Amino acid sequence: MTSVAIRDARLEDLEIIASFNIALAAETEDCHLDSETVHRGVKAVLENPNLGNYFIAEVEGEIAGQLMITQEWSDWRCGFFHWIQSVFVRPEFRGCSVFRALYDHVIARAKDSDEVCGVRLYVDNENLGAREVYDRVGMLSGGYDLREIDWGRPGD
Repeated sequence: MTSVAIRDARLEDLEIIASFNIALAAETEDCHLDSETVHRGVKAVLENPNLGNYFIAEVEGEIAGQLMITQEWSDWRCGFFHWIQSVFVRPEFRGCSVFRALYDHVIARAKDSDEVCGVRLYVDNENLGAREVYDRVGMLSGGYDLREIDWGRPGD
């Protein structure tokens, strides 16, 4: 089993996080993101933890993957849902428990907080590989179908 270390992202991780996000969009949604926009978006999160938090997975000192958490207030539960977003594991580290380490880290932090009532994520229905991984860690369908109006999506 590969030893995976998880740490909070730092501003000096901006380039790698942005490159992972661009690769993620291309791989999972065949979406080509504007690099400058992605860099500004990542930098905003790294400079303002109220927007979200990135976590970095390292294997033998090499950055292997990432995950971002944002939060959404639930008035029904009087607590925050943490949303897992921007999950990316470099192809050469897939199958090495990198996502599992990131996921376990996020779940442990959420359970340690009196303000967090749950953890959610969304996954493209066509992304069968990701859906299988999420099923294996115990994240099953919440019974909702995500709908959106997205006037900022590239290519639309």
